[in-house]
Amino acid sequence: MLKIRFLRTGKKNRPFFRIVVTDERNAPQSGRFLEIVGFWDPLTKERKIEKEKVKYWLSKGAQLSESVHNLFVSEKIIEGQKIAVHHKSKSKSDSSEEVKDSNSAGQEVENQEEKQEDKEQKEGEDNNGGAEEKAGGE
Repeated sequence: MLKIRFLRTGKKNRPFFRIVVTDERNAPQSGRFLEIVGFWDPLTKERKIEKEKVKYWLSKGAQLSESVHNLFVSEKIIEGQKIAVHHKSKSKSDSSEEVKDSNSAGQEVENQEEKQEDKEQKEGEDNNGGAEEKAGGE
C-alpha cells in the first residue's frame, strides 16, 4: 500500500521534512520513494505542497500518515478533523489500581505461606510432645 509521509532530512537539531509517496513497507529513512510532493521546515514554518500531485496520489489509493494528514488539514488540501498524534499515557488512577491488585495478590500468597508454616509448627509440636511423653514414661 502506498503511503504519503514525512522523510526527515537535515542536520542534527535542524530538522527538515520532505513529504514523499512511498510503499509503507519501506523504512522512512531508506530514501526509497516514488515521488516528492512537498516539504516542510518546522523551524522557519516554511512549507510547499504540490496539491495536484497529492490529489493524484490520493486518487490512486495512497494513505496519509497521521502527521501529514494534520498538515494537509491545516493547509486546507483535504477536509476533515485533525487526528490526535500523541498517544495518551496511563492515568495515575489506572496504574494505582494495578499496583493494588498486585499487592493484594502478594498478600494472599504471604498469608498462605504463613498458614502453611503455622500448620507445620503445630505438627512438629505434636510429634515432639509425644516423644517427650514416651521418654518420660519409661
